[in-house]
Parts: sequence; C-alpha cells; structure tokens
Amino acid sequence: MALKVYNVLSRTKQDFIPLNPGIVNMYACGITVSGDAHIGHAYQSVVFDVITRYLRYLGYNVKYVRNYTDVDDKIIANAARAGENPIEFAEKYMAQTDAEMDALGNAHPTIMARATHCIDDIINFVQKLIDSGHAYVSEFGDVYFKLDSFPAYGKLSHIQVDKNDTGVRKETEPGKKNDLDFALWKSAKPGEIAWKSPWGMGRPGWHIECSAMNLKYLGEQIDIHGGGRDLVFPHHENEIAQTESLTGKPFAKYWIHCGLVKINGQKMSKSLGNGILLKDALAKYDADTIRFSLLRNTYSADIDITDSLMPESGRHIYKMYSTLAAVLGGDFANVDAAKTDAKIDEIKNEFERAMNDNFNTLEVIAAAFGWFNFINTEISRKKTEYDLKRIANKIVELFGVLNILQQNPNEYVENKKTELLQRENISVTDIEKYIAERATAKQNRDWATADAVRAKLLEHGIVLQDTPNGTKWDINL
Repeated sequence: MALKVYNVLSRTKQDFIPLNPGIVNMYACGITVSGDAHIGHAYQSVVFDVITRYLRYLGYNVKYVRNYTDVDDKIIANAARAGENPIEFAEKYMAQTDAEMDALGNAHPTIMARATHCIDDIINFVQKLIDSGHAYVSEFGDVYFKLDSFPAYGKLSHIQVDKNDTGVRKETEPGKKNDLDFALWKSAKPGEIAWKSPWGMGRPGWHIECSAMNLKYLGEQIDIHGGGRDLVFPHHENEIAQTESLTGKPFAKYWIHCGLVKINGQKMSKSLGNGILLKDALAKYDADTIRFSLLRNTYSADIDITDSLMPESGRHIYKMYSTLAAVLGGDFANVDAAKTDAKIDEIKNEFERAMNDNFNTLEVIAAAFGWFNFINTEISRKKTEYDLKRIANKIVELFGVLNILQQNPNEYVENKKTELLQRENISVTDIEKYIAERATAKQNRDWATADAVRAKLLEHGIVLQDTPNGTKWDINL
C-alpha cells in the first residue's frame, strides 16, 4: 500500500507523489517565541517530527524546514513589559524551547529558520510584489498585499471573501485601500525594533515571513506545507496569495494540518487558564509518556488532554518496557525461524498499513497492544516457538519512527521503580519484610493478615505477584 495523505487543499486523501522522485521538501510553521512553549506547540512539533521520520523510513531524502517567528507585535509587547530588548527576549525563549523540544525527543529540523535572519529576503520579496502590482505602499510607509489581485484567494480554507468590501477597519489601519488587504511590511512605531527598507524603517508582517523563508530555503514549490489547523486561515491562505502571485506556480502540493488541543474537553486558552506549559509536562512525565499520549490520536483531529491521559499512558509505557526487559532476560532456544519471520512480517505490515494511511499513529498504537499481548502470552508458556527477542527488536525498530521505546528497558524499569520508592518513602528492604510477613501469615492460614499486607503495599503503588518461583513485586504507576 502506497502512502496516502489527507490534503487540506483538495479535502481528499491522495497518493503521495513528491515533485521530484525520492526527495521531499517540507515546511512546517513553528512557534512565535513570545513566551513559554505549551502543549499545543508540543503536539504540532511531535506530529511533524513523526511525519519526517516516517518519510525517511520510506527512503525519502527529506529536507525539513521549521521556523521561529522571532519578531512580532506580541514579542515586542511582552519584551517591553519585561523590560528586555525584544531580540534578546526572543533569543531567550528560543533557547528554552529548543531545550524542551530536545527533551521531548524531537529531532532537529534540517534548517531552523528565523524571521530576523531573513530580513533582506523579505524586503526583496515585498519589492517584487509591489513591482508586479500585487502590493502597494501607503502614505505612512506600510506595505499591503492587494487582495483583489489574487482571484484564487480562499482556495485552501474555502472561505469566501468579498474583495471589494470596505468598512470601518480602514479608520484603525489608515493607508489601506481595502479592509481585506493585509500587511507585508509594517512601518516602525517610536521605540520599536525596526530595519531599514525602501519604504522607511519598519519590520515584516507575519505572513510574509514564512513565504520568504520557504522561497529562500526550499525554492518556489514545495511538497508539504504544514502547521496547526488554526493557521489555515488567514496565515496559510495569505502565504498562498503572496507566493503564487510572485512565482505564478502552485506553492505547496500537499497541505497538512494537525488538530487543536483541548484540556478536559475545553479549548485551551489563556482566558480559561487551562494551558499546560511544555516545561511543566516534562517535569512531571518522561518523553515516552508525553509522545505516547499525543500520538494516541489521528493527527488531523483535535486532541483532548484529560487529567487521566498521561498517567494512563505512563502505565502503558511502563508495561511495554517491562515486557521488553523480560524478553531481553529470557532464553528462547529451539525456536521456529519461519514462524518468527512470519510474525515479524505481520507486525511490519500492520505498522506500514497504518502509517501509509495518512500517518495513522492511533492505529499503530492500537496494533502494538496486540503485539505486546502476543509476547506476554508466549513468555508465559513453558516453551515458545518464536524468537521473542527478534520480534521485540522489530517492534522497537518500528517504534523508532514515533521515537518511543528507544530507552534501555532494564534501566527504564529500574528508574521508574526507584522514583516510586523515593516518592512513597519505602525501601526494597521494607518491601521484602512485608513479603516475608505475608508468607508467614499464609503459612499460618491467616488470610486476613496476608490480605492486609498486600493492601498496605498497594497503597504505596506496590503490587505482589505470586509465581512458582516465589512472590515477586512490581510497581503500579
């Protein structure tokens, strides 16, 4: 099955055929660094990280450009409130966000573009739009895109606009010929950061930044343009208008947008005070748990981060690592190579079938529960015909596309046990004493005491497992 992707431009799933065989040029809109990164930024970044990894898994040479918007109204305002230089303010949050995305397990894009590093490119882009009649300079030194010069406007969002409409907004943005025209270059206000241009001191509008960076790093046409669904209109619609007015060519072949984040069923917003900062999530959960939580979703759908989502994901991740640790410690002799090969092929085909269906990580994770159930069932048998180490290694290899389950299983399990024991202020020696007390109670047929010991340990997140080789303990996250 060939890779199919949902193209927002056509609103259909299409076979993925890049512009140039074997090569994929992809651009995803990044973060405006006006403050701390939040879980919504993490979701979008993880989605396009996984898309990049899977395209490379398929053998494509991927050039992935992601940008930082490091100058805009919000950055300037927040820097002023903090009493900081806006460029230094943005630098600080870019460094912080980079560190957090690294901790989350996202690979670095091929190019991390920045608006302030492309000012000359932006000015040249704007000048060409002016020269071709697609933009105009106001008497105040602002430059606006002339919306009625691009008849195809609205083809991405399917939003219909009256390009001849005028109204009261002209009073708040003097110099516009049409209320729907949008800024390409903003004249500088007193005290604001600004750059010299043919139209006076000023700075770029938001939309032109991405068009100019695309043109600089990827060329006139790209395979994939991505971002959050909230960017379809007006940001990506405006990008299409600017870029295609300049080049006369279709801008991006495939438009891919991930859904938005909800918190316990509500839209995440500052007004509701329900946002989750990425640094707070990382302080509480490991990267495997966060990524597993975010990828248990079809990327184009909104994701609801409930209070139970990450704790539940953490339990699943721990159990998967525990299974991998058990396999590594097992001895699987006299196995059937043909049966093992068939099982590996089955798992690989399930994985690729899901991912080829518009990068369906939800289906991959659902299938993985079955894979691990299979391994656990085989471990419990006195003898298995399958080489479970080879099967487990294949699962780990495939999960590398999601960048989950890539840690040493034994170390992961032991670290989680240590964390819980420290949090509960209980030691391994204490647990062993409880187990011995319970064993004595069972020998004396004192079932009430034996049950009370088990319940006491469970209060601390310790579960007991009676096996033919004695009572073992594990943790219940």
